[in-house]
Amino acid sequence: MHTNLLTVAVLGGLLSLTSSNALAKIEASEIARLGQDLTPVGAEKAGNASGTIPAWTGGLTTPPADYEASKGYIDPFASERPLYTVTKANMEQYSEYLTSGQKAMLEKYPSYKMNIYQSHRTAALPAAEYAQITKEAGTIELADGGNGMLHYEKTTVPFPIPKQGLEAIYNHFVRYRDGGYQTYPTEIVVQTNGTFTPIRREQKVVMASAMGNPEPNRLYYFLGKVTSPESVAGNQTLVHEPIDQSKEARLAWTYNPGQRRVLRAPEVSYDTPVVTADGLRTQDQTDMYNGAPNKYDWKLVGKKEMLVPYNNYKLADRTLKYKNILQANHLNQDLVRYEPHRVWIVEAKLKPGERHIYAKRVFYIDEDSWGIIAADLYDSRGNLWRTQEAHSMQRYDILSAIHTSEVNYDLQANRYITYGLENEEKSTKFGITAELTDFSPGALRRSGR
Repeated sequence: MHTNLLTVAVLGGLLSLTSSNALAKIEASEIARLGQDLTPVGAEKAGNASGTIPAWTGGLTTPPADYEASKGYIDPFASERPLYTVTKANMEQYSEYLTSGQKAMLEKYPSYKMNIYQSHRTAALPAAEYAQITKEAGTIELADGGNGMLHYEKTTVPFPIPKQGLEAIYNHFVRYRDGGYQTYPTEIVVQTNGTFTPIRREQKVVMASAMGNPEPNRLYYFLGKVTSPESVAGNQTLVHEPIDQSKEARLAWTYNPGQRRVLRAPEVSYDTPVVTADGLRTQDQTDMYNGAPNKYDWKLVGKKEMLVPYNNYKLADRTLKYKNILQANHLNQDLVRYEPHRVWIVEAKLKPGERHIYAKRVFYIDEDSWGIIAADLYDSRGNLWRTQEAHSMQRYDILSAIHTSEVNYDLQANRYITYGLENEEKSTKFGITAELTDFSPGALRRSGR
């Protein structure tokens, strides 16, 4: 593979800029490239020179003939075998295509490996989404300080040709999810000896643009409830996420079944630990990264060919049990599929005077889906502390590349946490509708009763 790391010069000298919105809007000549040499979402349509990354030809848009949603996704690449496997013994040969977190995992655990498969650019969206991307491209701007968006309607890729780091991050925030969905994700802390207890949830997320009566300045609504084990069951969280957080901060409420009270919860943000995560995950790590980005200075480093989790249908197989997936130190790596793909690299450094447990974060964003696919998290001393992976998978029934799960490895505590696995749960329901009253504090109270 050829590294193809874009330089500051290639990007017109813009990559060194941080979160200020001083950049000019995208030009009409750039918008005209969408669907031509660029895909409709702004990725490079062509493959790479070495042939390890193919050209994008429309993505995976048709379910297999025998697909049934209730039985889970059928792996269209089940017959493929790894082209090669990266281990500690040969990692230097592939070093330039690995994240710092992947290298650290390979160094730390002899049992950790990465099976590399043929690359398939499966990401695809509905035609209506492509049209909306083109319609809004060139009109949306970052709000003051980059802490939100101006002139945003409902596009799922507001910045198809990003000029700075925060633009790529906002593409991740609003990527297509079929309007809304109800899901049943598990959160599982895996101890050093491999033992674990699943924490089960029911969650509903609806984009404001998919609702008939959203409040002004709303990006999405979130309602989550812990359903088991009994010791934490009944805890609920409600979030109203603003589009422009320079005008209005995130609104959040919690319901505690012991107190039987709904309380405002400004702490549901930034680096506040998730209560059920045993200290291994912060609020802003859900979905790899979420929330207000104002604590960091952001830099678009460039685009690079890397080995990343992709097309992880095998990991999502509903015949698997969690005991088949979760092992001491790391996931069962025989179930995780990696492929060569181009990713945008975005670096976030903590601003002077701000506080957060992660002094630096490096995000790797898939060029085809705009989902964060990996992240490296550093402590205040500059040491790599934690590393995240999202297990990307094209949902060919709804045309969205929402990842099937994510994992966060703590390199210092020698433990890890997974979030989102649904192998033993109900299937996610996509395209759900909702009313504003479904996401009111009153609804939270009624649900608790």
